[in-house]
Amino acid sequence: MSAVLTINGLRMTFGGLVAVDGVDFTLANGDIAAIIGPNGAGKTTVFNCISGFYQPSAGHITLDGEDITGLPSHQVVRKGLTRTFQNIRLFREMTLLENLLIGRHQHVNRSFLAGILRTRAYRESEQAARAEAVKWLEFFGLLPFANHEAGALAYGQQRRAEMARCMMTGPKVLILDEPAAGLNPNETAELVTLVRELRDRHGVSVLLIEHDMSMVMRLSEHIMVMEYGRPIAYGTPEEVRNNPVVIKAYLGEE
Repeated sequence: MSAVLTINGLRMTFGGLVAVDGVDFTLANGDIAAIIGPNGAGKTTVFNCISGFYQPSAGHITLDGEDITGLPSHQVVRKGLTRTFQNIRLFREMTLLENLLIGRHQHVNRSFLAGILRTRAYRESEQAARAEAVKWLEFFGLLPFANHEAGALAYGQQRRAEMARCMMTGPKVLILDEPAAGLNPNETAELVTLVRELRDRHGVSVLLIEHDMSMVMRLSEHIMVMEYGRPIAYGTPEEVRNNPVVIKAYLGEE
């Protein structure tokens, strides 16, 4: 299976602090993979480098054969990689539909003159964006709340809304930063089903950070384990679960 995302020799320093060092990782096309590790292991720093929020100190990041190392986040999104965040970042006073339409803005005809004249091309791009928003609201079970303010939705609905907005960008790779944080067991089980359907029905490759090990083991096909900024293990869920180095990192030694 071909690689859709490749990380080679990733290193990130902040002054004299080495936050991430020596990270090599490959996400296969159509794969669901996870990065796990104790708090402070460097997982979110890796995500910030991949998604263009940090410029790596060293290393290369390739998306579908194209080098995206150091590109700003909005350009990374246009190349086909988008992400959620640990803290929900919806526009709380906008409706759910408006939040999704913002996620589609780079595909809408943004010509100033076209907007003033409301040309046919402009109207068609607006209609296409609304149709796409309705599709993803329906997929995530949120269509009845389309005209509700995003801030008024239940927490689990806001989590799904953020994923729906990501899908409006038409990504090849979806990065999920602790998507199950704050969810109850039923909501987590629904999330597992939705992520699998995104991969199976829509061809999206998924990379996630998650502390819910039950979810990681059920959902992921490959896992990278980090500690103190460096990878300490790679493998399938079964291999990682039984790796003595991983057990030591999480549970310590007697």
